[in-house]
Parts: sequence; structure tokens; C-alpha cells
Amino acid sequence: MGAERQTEYGQKGRAAERRHVQIGVKVRRPGETWFTSRITDVSITGFRLQSFMKLAVGADLWIMLPGFEGRRARVLWTRGPEAGCAFERPLHPAILDHIVRLNLSAAAR
Repeated sequence: MGAERQTEYGQKGRAAERRHVQIGVKVRRPGETWFTSRITDVSITGFRLQSFMKLAVGADLWIMLPGFEGRRARVLWTRGPEAGCAFERPLHPAILDHIVRLNLSAAAR
């Protein structure tokens, strides 16, 4: 059921390994206000967003991961309330590990 996408190099598949999470985030389109949403997987290069905000392929947005400043991303695909997005600049692996640990500690509660 995973969606395939074109990488920057024209190859089908993922640019980086994804990690399954359930994390609340803040999201906004440029010039709009922040609202609460959720990501269900994340990698150093992007994330799967669950949101009822209408997003178009190619649109830019900002995402605020817990404990970090907003980061720019671009919508690569949409399917109903889900969208696959790529970070403008990849996450540092330590930031990805921190986000995954937050998810694990929240799930343990």
C-alpha cells in the first residue's frame, strides 16, 4: 500500500529509510497560521502527513516537529487525508533519532 515516488535522481523508491511513528506536529501553508496535525512515518528526507487540510502536489508547507523550529517541506503526493512530503533540507540523523525516541516514550505511557 506504500506509494512510490520519484527521487531527485529519477529512480523509483525511497531516498531514505522511513521510521513508523504517531507524532503530533504543527503544520502551516506559507502565510497562514499553524494548526495541529500528525505524522505517521518520518525519515531524514521526508514524512507522511495525516491532515484534513487540502494540499496540492508541489505545494510548499512548514512543519514544526516537537521541540524544533519550523522546517520547510514540499508535497510530493496526496491520497485522501494523507500527503507525502520532502524536507527542503534533510534532517540530521540525531534529530530523527530524537523524534523516534519521543514517539516511543509517548507510546509507552
